[in-house]
Amino acid sequence: MAMGVGSRKAGSKHRRAPMSDINVTPLVDVMLVLLIVFMVTAPLLTVGVPVDLPKTNANRIVGQDEPLVISVNKRGGLFLQDTEIKLDQLVPRLTAITQNRKGARIFIRGDKNIAYGQIMTVMGALNQAGFNRVALITQLQRKSSSRGTR
Repeated sequence: MAMGVGSRKAGSKHRRAPMSDINVTPLVDVMLVLLIVFMVTAPLLTVGVPVDLPKTNANRIVGQDEPLVISVNKRGGLFLQDTEIKLDQLVPRLTAITQNRKGARIFIRGDKNIAYGQIMTVMGALNQAGFNRVALITQLQRKSSSRGTR
């Protein structure tokens, strides 16, 4: 029986050492997929109440803190963030959420088809409670093309 040079015996106890390196390629792939998913879904999560906003040429509002959003839909329903609320419950709920900080930023989104008085009622209640950083939210108006309409 001939054996080749360098061959191991059948009963030998020599084994390779286990590999201790971590393969990060699958981890990077999963993280990139999650990043793309979150980038696509994040803008869809910002608006919970469907409101048809009026269009204006106003400047954007810039700030570091996240504002509270009050929405009035086309049926006149009042929403704080995504929760429907009655007008008499609005100020106590805002006071509790803001921990009585009257300088908290509040945005009001009103459907373009509701009466102006409904928005003014909400703004009046906020002003009377001492909330003075209130802004109305609109959509930016697209620039019209230079072509004439016939």
